[in-house]
Amino acid sequence: MAALSASVLFSSSNFLFQGMRQLSAKYAQVALAGLPTVVRIVEVGPRDGLQNEPDMVPTDVKVEFINKLADSGLKNIEVTSFVSPKWVPQMSDHNEVMSKLGKRPGTRFSVLTPNLKGFESALAAGAEEVAIFGAASEAFSKKNINCSIDESLERFRSVTEAAMARNVLVRGYVSCVLGCPYEGDVKPEKVAEVTKKLLDMGCYEVSLGDTIGVGTPGAMKQLLTEVSRHVPLSKIAVHCHDTYGQALANILAALQMGVTVFDSSAAGLGGCPYAKGASGNVSTEDVVYLMNGLAIQTGIDLHKLIEAGHYISSALGRKSGSKVGAASPVKSAL
Repeated sequence: MAALSASVLFSSSNFLFQGMRQLSAKYAQVALAGLPTVVRIVEVGPRDGLQNEPDMVPTDVKVEFINKLADSGLKNIEVTSFVSPKWVPQMSDHNEVMSKLGKRPGTRFSVLTPNLKGFESALAAGAEEVAIFGAASEAFSKKNINCSIDESLERFRSVTEAAMARNVLVRGYVSCVLGCPYEGDVKPEKVAEVTKKLLDMGCYEVSLGDTIGVGTPGAMKQLLTEVSRHVPLSKIAVHCHDTYGQALANILAALQMGVTVFDSSAAGLGGCPYAKGASGNVSTEDVVYLMNGLAIQTGIDLHKLIEAGHYISSALGRKSGSKVGAASPVKSAL
C-alpha cells in the first residue's frame, strides 16, 4: 500500500510539473486580420456568479476573491448587488463587501441596482458605477423583474437621472438577446430598440446577454449587424453563457464584428437556471486564454487569474468550471 501511495504521489507531482510547463510554454500567438488588438474584460463572478449559490458564502471569502481578481489585472469587477435580501439573500452583505473592499486605484468596482432605492443605498456605500438590467423579452422581463419592458425602462430612468446628477457611471444589461426560455426566438430589432433606449437615457455601455446560452456565431453576427444600425458597437459589450458550449465561438464572432468588451466569470461561476445542470457564464480564464492566443491584449495575468478561480472553487467545494483552470496545476489554499 505504501508503494502504491508513493507511485500515486509521483504521478501526481509529474502531472503538475507537466501542467505548469504547458501553461508557461510560449505557444504561438497568432493575430487574425481585422480583429482588435486590445479588449476589456468585465468580471461578473462575484455578483452574477455567486448570487444563486444556495449556501451563504462568507463575506471575507467574497472580498478575498475580489482582491485576487483585481491582483490579476482585472480593472472592471462587478462585486455585488443592492437588491432586497428577500429576493437575493446571497447579496445581503453588500454593505460589508463594499466597506471591506474600499477604493482601489485603477480598478472600478460596480454594483447592480434594480431601482432608485437600490441606487441610493449603493451610493451611500461608496459605489462609483452601477448597473441596471432589462430584457428583450416581455415574458422574461415580467418573470424576472415583475414588470413589462417599457415599465422597466421607466424605472431605470430615475436611476440614470440620479446617477448622472452625482457623476456615477451607469452600465446597462439586456437579457435574452439570442433566445428566451419562455418566448423562444428573440428578434434582433427588439434587442436594438431596448439597447438604444438604455444608451439614450445615459448608460455609457450596454452589455448584450445570451442568458440561456442558445446563441451560435451566425445568430450573434446577425444580432450585432442589426444593433450596429442603431448604435455604435463601441458602446456594446457581449455577455455569453456557455450552456451549449458556444460561448467562445460567439465571442470570436463578436470580435470579428468589432466588439471589444466582454463579460465573463472566473471559474465559470454561475449556472443557467433554465437548463438544469448546465454551465452558465463563460469563464474568464478561457476568454483570456483565447485572447492571448490571438495576440489580443487584456492586461490580465493568466496565472493569477487561475489562482483566483481555484480559490473560489475551493471555497465552494467544487472543481473550477473553467477548461483552462481545470488544465492548470495552479492552486490557492484557503
